[in-house]
Amino acid sequence: MRFESLYSLKYGTVPVVRATGGLADTITNTSSATLADSTANGFSFSEYSPLALSDTLAEACKAFQDKSLWRKLQETGMRQDWSWAHSAREYVRLYERMTVNCQAGV
Repeated sequence: MRFESLYSLKYGTVPVVRATGGLADTITNTSSATLADSTANGFSFSEYSPLALSDTLAEACKAFQDKSLWRKLQETGMRQDWSWAHSAREYVRLYERMTVNCQAGV
């Protein structure tokens, strides 16, 4: 399921997902805070229930009516880099920081 959400982001389809596993890691729920910091890229819910899904779909439909907001969600998702090359660079940065910290005795 995680790959489908990545394809969705790449092609500008704003995903609605249950926040579990890899989906919780890749889809940042739309809220005033995530819109302000430009990290919102979809809609997610945690509770495994029809009501949680229905409420989240209602939020997505309301956002869809605001074309500038919807476009912002699409663009945020399309800009994100989930490639292995990006992940590898992040791991290298992490290992470099850890090495520096180990050498400094932190």
